[in-house]
Amino acid sequence: MRILISAGEASGEMYGAQLMEALRGTLHHVGTGAHTRPAEQSSAKLAQPFFFGVGGTRMRDAGCDIVVDAQELSVVGITEIVGHLPKIWRLFHRLIAEADRRKPDLAIVIDSPAFNWRVARQMKKRGVPVVYYVCPQFWAWRQGRVRLLRKYVDKALVIFPFEEKFYRDRGVNAEFVGHPLADLARPAVTREEYAAQHGLVSSKPWITLMPGSRVKEVRMNLPEILRAADLLESELEFIIPVAPTISKSVITELTQSRHTVVPIHLVSDSLPALAHSRAGIIASGTATVEAAMMELPFVMVYRVTPLTYLLGRWTVKVPHFAMVNLVAGEEVVMELVQHDFTAERVASEIREIIPDGPRREKVIAGLRRVKQLLAGEQDRNLHPAPRAARSIVQLGAHRQLSENR
Repeated sequence: MRILISAGEASGEMYGAQLMEALRGTLHHVGTGAHTRPAEQSSAKLAQPFFFGVGGTRMRDAGCDIVVDAQELSVVGITEIVGHLPKIWRLFHRLIAEADRRKPDLAIVIDSPAFNWRVARQMKKRGVPVVYYVCPQFWAWRQGRVRLLRKYVDKALVIFPFEEKFYRDRGVNAEFVGHPLADLARPAVTREEYAAQHGLVSSKPWITLMPGSRVKEVRMNLPEILRAADLLESELEFIIPVAPTISKSVITELTQSRHTVVPIHLVSDSLPALAHSRAGIIASGTATVEAAMMELPFVMVYRVTPLTYLLGRWTVKVPHFAMVNLVAGEEVVMELVQHDFTAERVASEIREIIPDGPRREKVIAGLRRVKQLLAGEQDRNLHPAPRAARSIVQLGAHRQLSENR
């Protein structure tokens, strides 16, 4: 079975790697006939899928033949995308040409709507069934674009509990499968081991800084985050997990351009940093969910270009920017966006949530509630990726039965 899979940024390719492994496991069980329904058994011949498409290191390590590297698609914002259109268009045509050569049996697109809805459209035109995993957040803005999912997507697998009803009410075949990060376990590495690995002092409080997974995000967010770090107490230590879609040199350039000397430790994995830190300063995105899973109090920050903000502010239709606040239905963590995102306000909020007390306890209680909501009520013993894989296999089986009738 040939599967085109397209994930254009760090979080998407992490979910893609998880889904690839889950699909292999699910199709293996189908192939052996273990615990399968008759409809699923018709997909037995589809075991051992071959994946190709758009991704990064994680998906490559999981066995995907990378046609377009996700780093090449790392742009953000309306005006930024316009500036990169020639490059994006070239990469898009490279992927479609490869799809025409390999003729996939299924296409799975993950997040990155600016690129992936066009992939979905081209695959649908070629008669290839399309699954959208981690759907675009059209409920937040540009709700009219839901028509794209109705027209080009056979199945929408959504990861936030409120999304299923939103999309189903608008005619999309949507299913909530749980958030892929909902059952993240705390890393096994101890605080002392982690400190020794990265030159940290285990007796000091650590603050994790996560400026984003795309170059433009990092350049917009990191300088002010670093200014906030410089305003905080000297006994703190600061960690920046470098996203796999970002070159370490980008982070190094920005950290070394500062006039102060608060040490910044660059690491490769975010979860140990989040698990062992006292607080975080985290850009809006998947990293905020990772922090919630580790029950780490944090401040959410974000900044885009003035023109992007001006064009987007009139179309945003949600009461919160931070995903944990949207899921909870209230402000669990402080949001500092655009003009409110200043080093002074960030530092002030971090000082509020570092010490033990009612404020910190309230934030942690809210994050625990978000964890429960993201896991979903059904199949609690099954990770969201296998749930998604099972739904994809069922979709393929039903299509086969329909074609055979």
